[in-house]
Amino acid sequence: MADMAGNEDSEAGAASPALGIGMVGYAFMGATHSHAWRTVGHVFDLPMRPVMAAIGGRDADAVRAAAARHGWAAAETDWRALVDRDDVQLVDVCTPGDSHAEIAVAALEAGKHVLCEKPLANSVAEAEAMAAAAERAAARGQVAMVGFNYRRVPAVAYARRLIADGKVGTIRHVRVTYLQDWLVDPDFPLTWRLKREYAGSGALGDLGAHAVDLAQYLAGELLVGVSALTETFVRDRPELDGASSGLSGSGSARRGPVTVDDAALFTGRLTSGALASFEATRMASGRKNALRLEVNGERGSLAFDLERLNELSFHDHTESAESAGFRRILVTEPGHPYLEAWWPPGHALGYEHTFTHQARDLVVGIAEGAAPAPSFADGLQVQRVLAAVEESAEKNAVYTPVPS
Repeated sequence: MADMAGNEDSEAGAASPALGIGMVGYAFMGATHSHAWRTVGHVFDLPMRPVMAAIGGRDADAVRAAAARHGWAAAETDWRALVDRDDVQLVDVCTPGDSHAEIAVAALEAGKHVLCEKPLANSVAEAEAMAAAAERAAARGQVAMVGFNYRRVPAVAYARRLIADGKVGTIRHVRVTYLQDWLVDPDFPLTWRLKREYAGSGALGDLGAHAVDLAQYLAGELLVGVSALTETFVRDRPELDGASSGLSGSGSARRGPVTVDDAALFTGRLTSGALASFEATRMASGRKNALRLEVNGERGSLAFDLERLNELSFHDHTESAESAGFRRILVTEPGHPYLEAWWPPGHALGYEHTFTHQARDLVVGIAEGAAPAPSFADGLQVQRVLAAVEESAEKNAVYTPVPS
């Protein structure tokens, strides 16, 4: 009976319309997205069947190795050839930020759906072009989404549900810190993430973009102005000797200039008047991937720490002071976001599952003709916040409005 049921499931999956995926980029984000595309159809009951058609990258040997390792049917060394493939209906952009706009706009104009890693682009102008292309494509039934994967942490999605249900009441404060330490060593090599022409910015775009998106997502409001400071603590680093994923590599004896920030610290005001504070750094020794957030409202507070990914802290301020306090919610119940497809209660999920959830939401959105958030327009708005942060920092923390 079990074999027959398995065969029936396979036949049902094969009967679903195929969605051919073509992915550009094969390093860190390429690996996480590959895992998601390989997994999502085996976990969630999807209206379409993701097919890993082709992966693209400039190094022929490396991209062929990535295809074999991660399960892609074909490898391309020209992203244009990947976009033009008849078996690709969705283009997943996992490249450094300097190529996001060119690839995404070309894919949309070729009639493809697009998923693009964050931050959406390296500049507001590029992000505006991408959002405009996405708007034109939407009229043709295409979907475009930017990959802010931390929205898909079940605890974060559940926090948003509690806030929308009024559990914390009117929001007063939002604070987000994102702390890493992989640049503390002054001899860490000069990878592409440390060059403005490739990365756009440093900790601000890499980590601060997540922080801004999460603050706005949870609050259900936008930032209208910021006051900021940024700093580059190590001004030059060893030139890269060989290939790099951006997060690792070996350096040579030559040193070159670091042209992005090491850390960004800024405050902001939300549409309602609520206050927000942010810190993004890759120089916090001892902190590996410490994304922490807290929302304080008139009726209660919520707190989350990525290093305790399956937990949410909630304080109900309407309770008696004698018994009130933060309590731990283990977000592993079937009624919590995304958990209906996974393990029994108490069995924890991990970082990689956020990308699987992202893939699930995107496939469902494509099938239903409704793009899931965050859209390219949302990505553009985050880009405008990042630009306002840089402008404020250049003016020694002068309060700078975020253009609408």
